[in-house]
Amino acid sequence: MSDALNNRLGGERISSRQIDELIGLARGVAADGSINQAEVEFLQKWLAGNVEITGHPLVRTLYRRVNEMLSDGIIDEDEKAELLDTLNRFSSRDFELGEVLKATTLPLCNPAPMPLAFEGLRYTFTGTFNYGKRKDCEAAVVERGADVGSLTAATNVLVIGVYATDSWKHSSFGNKILKACELRDRGHPISIVAEEHWTRHL
Repeated sequence: MSDALNNRLGGERISSRQIDELIGLARGVAADGSINQAEVEFLQKWLAGNVEITGHPLVRTLYRRVNEMLSDGIIDEDEKAELLDTLNRFSSRDFELGEVLKATTLPLCNPAPMPLAFEGLRYTFTGTFNYGKRKDCEAAVVERGADVGSLTAATNVLVIGVYATDSWKHSSFGNKILKACELRDRGHPISIVAEEHWTRHL
C-alpha cells in the first residue's frame, strides 16, 4: 500500500473518530435543553484543538461560527438558541452543517424580488448566516437605508440564513418563517428570500 494511501486512510480514521467525539460533546452540551457561556467556550477550545488535525469541513465550519458568536466576548440569547438547535440536530446525525439552502423545502418567494431594494423597507433576519452575526446583517441593510426589527405585519423582507435544513419547521427559527408565510398568504407584501439572494444585492 502506498504511503499516500496510508496517510489518507489514517486521516479518514482520525476524522471519523473526531466526528464521533464531537457528536458526544454536542449531546452532552445540549442534554439539559440549554447552553451557557462556559459550555460555548469549552466547545470553542475543543474545536480549536481539533480543527488543524482534521480537514473535515464540518469541524472547520462549526469552529468559524462559534468564533463569530464569541467575537464580542458574550453569546446572546439568539446565538444560544441557534447553537443549541445546531448541536441537537448534529448530535442526532440528521443535520449536515453547511448544507446549502434548499429552495425546494423553504418557502422562498419564487421568483425572488429583483432587484432587492433597501431604502425605506423593514428587514427581519432569521437563522444562521454565512455573512456573519445577525447584528452584522442588520447593520448592512441599515447602512443602505433600511429599517430592522422583529417580524411583524410591517416587515417587508424576511431573510433566511444559509445554514438551513430540510427540517427547518422544527428548528428554533421555524416559527418566524411560518408566521411570515401566514402574513404573505393573508396578502401582506412580505418577501421571503435566501441569504444568497440578499448578499447578491448588497
